[in-house]
Amino acid sequence: MTPKKIALLTDSSADLRWDKARENNIFFVPLRILCEDGEYLDGVNITGPDIYQRLHNGELPQTSLPRVEDFSAKLREIFDLGYDGVIAVMLSSGLSGTYNLARILAGECAEQGYAMKVFDSVSGALGQGMTVLQLAEDIKNGMDWEELTERRAPQLIANTYPFFSVDTLEYLVKGGRIGKVTAMAGTMLQIKPIITFAPDGQLQSVAKVRGRHQVMRKLVDMAVDRCGEHKRYNLAVAHGGAPEEMETVRQMLTEALPNSDHLWDGEIDGTLSVYIGDGVLGAAVQVLD
Repeated sequence: MTPKKIALLTDSSADLRWDKARENNIFFVPLRILCEDGEYLDGVNITGPDIYQRLHNGELPQTSLPRVEDFSAKLREIFDLGYDGVIAVMLSSGLSGTYNLARILAGECAEQGYAMKVFDSVSGALGQGMTVLQLAEDIKNGMDWEELTERRAPQLIANTYPFFSVDTLEYLVKGGRIGKVTAMAGTMLQIKPIITFAPDGQLQSVAKVRGRHQVMRKLVDMAVDRCGEHKRYNLAVAHGGAPEEMETVRQMLTEALPNSDHLWDGEIDGTLSVYIGDGVLGAAVQVLD
């Protein structure tokens, strides 16, 4: 049976405004953050700014997958609300086991007669979030289950290009998530890496620039480059502890690419903040044509 009422499920790394999510048929499961004083749920009782405070105080929190019971409870809630299909877009499997956990639960859903299709976003933060937001719009516009799961979701994931600047590599190194990011001695020279997601979903550095203004310029240039000659696209900007600079990036991005269908913004979640710290800026383009 083809699902008629479709919900979207993601995790707390998607950097969405959760107060607006439900009206767009979007639900989320929180990743867990383990701190010195106990366990917290990302986006529920801990956020990015809370993490920055802890990092500055010398604490190094750890992250963990959503609890299976939390995940199962969320799925029950969705189906109890009358949805008969779930499209799940999860944090990159190169960074987290959340995607694999969702796949296991999708198998259990199938045994109970519910449809659930799980996608690896190969991304996180604004890249993951804008994929979910565009799918939400597609659902509202009447796109059916087969089109969404067979064509649209894979197409969006393959054509979404997020770029981030981190202020320090210290936490990526300490947290063991350095991936393909090249460590460098550049603190004194204000050299900042620009990071994206590699094809295998790990973090990868794609440029190095000096100083904050060059960071903003490079983020915009890379989005413009990825957009190329395409005429239909979405844009997104994000920040971790740098809201004013994000507004500058938004303005620069709008001037460079003025015809986007959407320009979304977000704040980096607690889970990713554990590994990248504050002072983070991000820009992304999602090609639609």
